Amino acid sequence: MKMKNIMGDIMKVRIWLTLLLLCTLILSACGKKEIKNAVNWPIKDFSATTQAGKPFGLKDLKGKVWISDFIFTSCVDICPPMTANMQKLQKKVKDEGLKNVEFVSYSVDPKVDTPQKLTEFADQYQIDFKNWTFLTGYSQSFIENFALKNYKALVKKPEKGNQVIHGTSIYLVDQNGNIKKSYNGFKEVPYDEIINDIKALQ
Repeated sequence: MKMKNIMGDIMKVRIWLTLLLLCTLILSACGKKEIKNAVNWPIKDFSATTQAGKPFGLKDLKGKVWISDFIFTSCVDICPPMTANMQKLQKKVKDEGLKNVEFVSYSVDPKVDTPQKLTEFADQYQIDFKNWTFLTGYSQSFIENFALKNYKALVKKPEKGNQVIHGTSIYLVDQNGNIKKSYNGFKEVPYDEIINDIKALQ
């Protein structure tokens, strides 16, 4: 009789332990954050020059989550609000206490956008250069091919005029240089979604 009671107690303990393990696994799954509709587009290495005149490449972003976009300083329509929206996102990232998050803006008009011009452009938006880099120093053909092959984005400078055709998306890139998601960077920017996706990567 005693042996039956002992075996019964052991079975009860096993059942409780199994239930506890299942509950733990369920709670862990619920707490795990995921990026909805994520992609996995690898960015190839590049060589550029920052607004401070320093060399810059993919290795400088290794191990960091980053947000990128395409702009140019003589843009008369979409670039000013896009840059203002990126600045707002930069502030939200700081307010959330998120570390190792970088911002990168590629110039799509590199012949015109010297490091000095990029600095003057950025200064209009009270940008913190500690984690935001503006890039130039490559050819027009490079940035057009680079944007298309890596970001699936159109960049084209017409033969006449000074306005470059480019998209209004901003992109989330993971610590290994893979694009994970794009968002509207011009109007109705989904700041909360971007912040949550950054947290999911971290």
